[in-house]
Amino acid sequence: MTTQQKSNNEEVKKEEFEQISAEEQQAILEKYDIESNVRTISGIMKHVIFFGLLAFSLFQLYTAIYGQFPAQIQRTIHLGFGLTLIFLLFPARKKAAKHKIAWFDYILAVLSIVVGSYWTMNYTELVNSNGTITPIDFIIGLIAVGLVLEAARRAVGLPITIIAICFLIYAYFGPYFPDFMAHRGQDLESIVNLMYFTTDGIFGTPISVSATFIFVFLLFGAFLVKTGVGQYFNDLAVALAGKLIGGPAKVAVFSSALQGTISGSSVANVVTSGSYTIPMMKKLGYRKEFAGAVEAAASTGGQLMPPIMGAAAFLMVEFIGRGITYWDIAKAAAIPALLYFTGIWIMTHFEAKRVGLKGLRDDQMPNRREVFKKIYLLLPIISIIVLMLTGTPVMHAALYGILISIGVAMFDKKTRLKPKDIIDALVEGARTALGVVAATACAGIIVGVVVKTGLGLSLANSLVALAGGSIILTLIFVMIASLILGMGAPTTANYVITSTIAAPAIVALLSPNTPQELVPVVVLLSAHFFVFYFGIIADITPPVALAAFAASGISGGDPIKTGINSAKLAIAAFIIPYMIVFSPALLMIDTTIPEIIWVVFTAITGMVAIGAGVIGYWYRKMLWFERIIAIASGLLLIYPEKFSDWAGLAIFIAMFVIQYVTQRKGNDDDNQNSNTSVTA
Repeated sequence: MTTQQKSNNEEVKKEEFEQISAEEQQAILEKYDIESNVRTISGIMKHVIFFGLLAFSLFQLYTAIYGQFPAQIQRTIHLGFGLTLIFLLFPARKKAAKHKIAWFDYILAVLSIVVGSYWTMNYTELVNSNGTITPIDFIIGLIAVGLVLEAARRAVGLPITIIAICFLIYAYFGPYFPDFMAHRGQDLESIVNLMYFTTDGIFGTPISVSATFIFVFLLFGAFLVKTGVGQYFNDLAVALAGKLIGGPAKVAVFSSALQGTISGSSVANVVTSGSYTIPMMKKLGYRKEFAGAVEAAASTGGQLMPPIMGAAAFLMVEFIGRGITYWDIAKAAAIPALLYFTGIWIMTHFEAKRVGLKGLRDDQMPNRREVFKKIYLLLPIISIIVLMLTGTPVMHAALYGILISIGVAMFDKKTRLKPKDIIDALVEGARTALGVVAATACAGIIVGVVVKTGLGLSLANSLVALAGGSIILTLIFVMIASLILGMGAPTTANYVITSTIAAPAIVALLSPNTPQELVPVVVLLSAHFFVFYFGIIADITPPVALAAFAASGISGGDPIKTGINSAKLAIAAFIIPYMIVFSPALLMIDTTIPEIIWVVFTAITGMVAIGAGVIGYWYRKMLWFERIIAIASGLLLIYPEKFSDWAGLAIFIAMFVIQYVTQRKGNDDDNQNSNTSVTA
């Protein structure tokens, strides 16, 4: 190939698959991802914020390496950093001026420093107070609660703040609620004491996880981005899947699955990989709404993708307890994640066949040799898996991962990290953590009220009673609650609420009359994964489907139609949680390898049938009754019973044979109808 031909090919690629600009990406993020709606400050305060973020990361790294301070000190300093930086970076209103800090935000930032250092300065006195607080303590605690609520409103969103306020109202006015929810009530001093001076409120389990595991993994993700791993995921996905049928859509699925290993945000994942994949899909013939839906569905699944899942997965470790490690959670999530992305892959494949889309041309493909030469960029992620497999503590595995990512970047002078790059990664990691700090602190308020009042048990019993003891109805009610909460609260807060209120109802039905400490681990995992999944896929469930709306901002398609298409593509995600409850072999706990193989085989086969039925195409266009039969056979295969598996498999084979034998006639009819329409 001549130099001129190479130049022409590069121009074609650039013209056809040019990404949206950085400014457009930022505008979409600010519109749909509240954590990206931050100020752009110049002057002395820019440097103050920069060094504040850097100090935050250095503090977290120091405690991760040399050991944590006592719980109250570790968590209050973590909270103090988070609150102070939130009030300096996040404006009070979305449309407020972004180039300057409001005068009252300086006051809130100073109060945040006081709240964050109060425990450190008075640790001995507070520990020895035997649960009694002074008037000064009360004022500081009250201010802390107010600051947490306001920080959550700015950095996470209004819904979680409203939910937390409702729980505080419930704690105070307990005697006035209906009998099944009533409690004796808490006075204001008791509430403040619970929230700020114990480890059951703001400084409870959620922020404990934020101050340890989550922050270090966010730093790990920031370093991976800095080394160019994110862009490499796109190149690798194109190299592996670009030439397949409907290649661009499969590139989006593959790339987003990989991006999910370093990003816990559905919207951020959409904008990062979607700015590349969505224009590519549109150029090659996919409808705007379908192109956006593929990216939204795939990106949302990133939080389900081991080894680095969303923040809620780290919370699950603490909420379940019983010696469960993060590696147990990641291992249990592996098969469900595989099924999730397989389901989307299958749907995009059938849609591409239906529309007649091919893969990328040779001149649109990257140089595969060059791409595979950089496979070493995956070493940090592989090392995380190996380290956790060998029993390395999670935080240490993340620290080693950071060091390995820096070392790997040294192999190529283009990716080699300079001291400034390392500092920028530390700053960006801390900035990414601010939303998590606010969400976990606010979630701590909710958990504190639930534990103190016994609301979790009351609502769980009420949910079971409402369902009449039916496990299916209980699961449906829990699903609806998780989806509704997920539309307004981030995954972290959603999981905290549903795991304390709804998950116990599932556990009660799966292990009736069993003390919590004797409930099998597989039952606890099934219940928690159920609410975890539905909290995540709320991001692609209309009418409030933030990931789909962000994707429509890139594709130019209709947001609601994009949301509907993304929910349809991710139909597997609405089925997998039920599979987990009824067939816990998917979690790879207390089961055999043959059982796992059979469950995965029937599940994937069932998803092929459901995918064909939903899209309406297999080897040819399907008639309406064929689509119904295909979906029915898929559901039979997915339902974990031997009889249903064999019945579904028999129908599947029959449908497959009919489709395969009649494919030529069906395709000829489609072509004839198409030609007739053109002639007319």
